[in-house]
Amino acid sequence: MQVNALDHVNIITDRLGETCAFYVALLGLEQRDAPPPLTPKNAQWLYDKGGRAVLHINSTDCPRTYDRAVEPGRVTGAIHHVALNCSGHDTVSARIAAMGLEAKTNFVAAIGLRQIFVADPNNVLLELNFFAD
Repeated sequence: MQVNALDHVNIITDRLGETCAFYVALLGLEQRDAPPPLTPKNAQWLYDKGGRAVLHINSTDCPRTYDRAVEPGRVTGAIHHVALNCSGHDTVSARIAAMGLEAKTNFVAAIGLRQIFVADPNNVLLELNFFAD
């Protein structure tokens, strides 16, 4: 057994439309309805350019196989952030500015990594990583 890649991140929100719009605008992801039995009103999946559903955005009332208490906007327990390997640093930086978002940047010279840290509408911290970009 081996881990091949991060499959997706699931975000539970009481702001479904706003959260989807945030990720579409910032990261250029494609929004699609989640498959049944989920409905367009309780779940949207966001796809990368390769056709992978990398973010699952669910409403607070969306049915879950493994249900547990979730409070949107609160700290996400032991998860500090979600890191995404990205390209197009300057484009994303411009989008962040246009959206009026607060962000922090970092450069890891030893590996040529530029990072942008920004929070989504649910206070999920994103680490956007740009290698040699």
